[in-house]
Amino acid sequence: MSSKSNNDQTSTSSKEISSSNTLNKAQLLEKEALEYHSQNKPGKIEMISSKPCATEKDLSLAYSPGVAAPCKVIAKDPDKVYDYTSKGNLVAVISNGTAVLGLGNIGPLASKPVMEGKGVLFKQFAGIDVFDIEVNANDPKEFIQAIKTLEPTFGGINLEDIKAPECFEIEETLKKEMNIPVFHDDQHGTAIVSGAALLNACHIVGKELSEIKLVVNGAGASAVACSNIFISLGVKRENILMCDSSGVIYKGRKEGMNKFKEAFANSTEKRTLTQALEGADVFVGLSVAGAVTPEMLLKMNKDPIIFAMANPDPEIEPQKARAARPDAIVATGRSDFPNQVNNVLGFPSIFRGALDTRSTQINETMKLAAVKALASLAREHVPDHVSSTYGGKSFKFGRDYLIPKPFDTRVLLWVAPAVAKAAMESGVARKNIDDWVKYHDQLESFQGPSKSFIRSSINRVHQNTEANGGVKCKIVFPEGNSEKVLKALRSLVEENICEPILIGYPDRVREKIKALELTSLENIPVIQPSQHPKFPSYVQELYKLRQRKGVNLKEAERLMCDPNYFASMMVLMNDADGMVTGSTQNYPDAVKPILQTISVGNEEIVAGCNLILTENNFILLADTTMNLNPDSEDLAKIALQCSRIVEYFGKKPKIAMLSYSNFTASRGTPLKMKIAADLVKQKRPDLIVDGDVQADTAVSVDIIERIFPFCNLKGGANILIFPNLESSNISYKLMQQIGKVEVLGPFLMGLKKSANVLQRTTTVEGIFNSVVMTTLEAQFIKAAREEKSKR
Repeated sequence: MSSKSNNDQTSTSSKEISSSNTLNKAQLLEKEALEYHSQNKPGKIEMISSKPCATEKDLSLAYSPGVAAPCKVIAKDPDKVYDYTSKGNLVAVISNGTAVLGLGNIGPLASKPVMEGKGVLFKQFAGIDVFDIEVNANDPKEFIQAIKTLEPTFGGINLEDIKAPECFEIEETLKKEMNIPVFHDDQHGTAIVSGAALLNACHIVGKELSEIKLVVNGAGASAVACSNIFISLGVKRENILMCDSSGVIYKGRKEGMNKFKEAFANSTEKRTLTQALEGADVFVGLSVAGAVTPEMLLKMNKDPIIFAMANPDPEIEPQKARAARPDAIVATGRSDFPNQVNNVLGFPSIFRGALDTRSTQINETMKLAAVKALASLAREHVPDHVSSTYGGKSFKFGRDYLIPKPFDTRVLLWVAPAVAKAAMESGVARKNIDDWVKYHDQLESFQGPSKSFIRSSINRVHQNTEANGGVKCKIVFPEGNSEKVLKALRSLVEENICEPILIGYPDRVREKIKALELTSLENIPVIQPSQHPKFPSYVQELYKLRQRKGVNLKEAERLMCDPNYFASMMVLMNDADGMVTGSTQNYPDAVKPILQTISVGNEEIVAGCNLILTENNFILLADTTMNLNPDSEDLAKIALQCSRIVEYFGKKPKIAMLSYSNFTASRGTPLKMKIAADLVKQKRPDLIVDGDVQADTAVSVDIIERIFPFCNLKGGANILIFPNLESSNISYKLMQQIGKVEVLGPFLMGLKKSANVLQRTTTVEGIFNSVVMTTLEAQFIKAAREEKSKR
């Protein structure tokens, strides 16, 4: 008795501790959420002007009298509203707060944080602007009337958190009576994402959708929409058993029925969820936590598919489901479990495709296109940048990865075009997309300036390759065994950027490629320096270059076994067009072989530059890596090298020689920068250059116009030349971490051939970007050399 009593006390104590821990976690999350929503400006969204409004002239254009001009044009031609206003990229997220996820009927005011959050997701994942509108109307007719009046303002309507069955009537009526897309995300977003998950789950277990028996628990908006889309995908209506709080919905049932439930009433003797699950292949839960027990799963068919999507807690926890059925595929609505069925995979990209075609609605064809695009994307290789977003965890199509992750940037690039094409094919698009490559680039631009810049650079690479008869540049990689380099190469090969050559021990590199399942790299040449037929001639060439620098023949042979020296020599001897290294080494160690082999161009100096990408422009910073304290002549050379890069990208160079003063030419740094500016003017009178000038002045249109109207840098500089390495390196790294900009590089300038050294902390995406720029530079150098030989 005593022993049993102690055990009971221990058990009770453990339960209390567990409950206390859960409570503490919930309390902590609530505290953090309240702080998150209240810090700085309350809420999560703000309105930012997309046009300048800093001068009297700007004001006269933004408002009266200038604003009358677009008003008159739109009055004559209503379609011009898309050219002169934000309507084509503006969605209303609208709710009356009657069915807020996990909270119930909390009313429109309390639902506002959810609607603001939805707006954040629209912007983050698809570049769509949002106004959240909370309507104080429970009566469907009042609600409908209020929304109909908003059509002139918005390009689309996203209905949110409206209770069933009213939500069906509201959406159906608005779709009929409005000429812009109306989409109830609680219904269709869940249906689209779970539809993609179902397609892939059935593919994995080898079951045909037309043959599966499916149980839906819950008969609200999302349950009805999911069932409808499953039927569109091939599930037979007679094979679906829908359950609500009263049990199975069967033909002849009177209790708690409506016309939407009636559509799924089947002839069956089963009356409970437990009975319904007997012999079922799929369980789809859109109900309440704990609705399913492990015992209920035991009588499901082999390889059951269990979508327990109740939020915040699922119908059955995945651990319990798998303990009862180790052969099960399990998905939930939560991010802390595999296979999260998250609506963010759907609505941003779906609306993007609908807005870009000015569709009058989001129809079934468009929804199914989104389903299939998501399902197809999940079967593709998952890029490293997605893994890094999730703490380095790798993902591969299978039982624990049915659908893409929310932060997979490819979702927009796959789903939006699929939806847009479906809109055009089904006749609801009012604007056709003629150039899908250009549209892809446009979508990438929503994901940040670096995506847009690199995509334009990739397009240039492809154009140059085509002009060269399809011959790609050969880029050599000394770090052939680096996992980051190999993963980047997969994307480079897929994008047809270059012809890669790896340096390393062939057996080890091939083994690494196989272990990483990089099948597209299987035929890439791998060179072991000492075994290469040109090794002796490379040794002789290095000896010739360095014999008066303390390198004898034996030392040259030793150095040539170093992958960096060998790769540099390949570039020097025109056996490769460029090289990229440094992902596993310190910068000085990686750059030294390059400097000792690849010669510097005439009137050049080796220097490092970084590209700072803003939303609408880029700025070049130099010298960020090489010269500790360059003199005026060196600074002028660096500026001239930067100007050629800016010109290559179609911009007019505007060079600022930076200092701590504005136009003083005082002794020390200001004078050095003033002399450098004068030297640039002497060598290239056509260039815009000024200095000494402070950094804020150099990039501020307002400061130049108000205080220094004599300054040459009208509109702001796009090349910033720093007085020394300390200031430039600190600046670019600081901007990289805390600035609202994106930074590419560093890149080497001044060499006769293309070679770049990565930061050791670089990512797979960073390597990809550097190789694209290296290839572009190699093409430019090669073309210039060929042009010179023709003269």
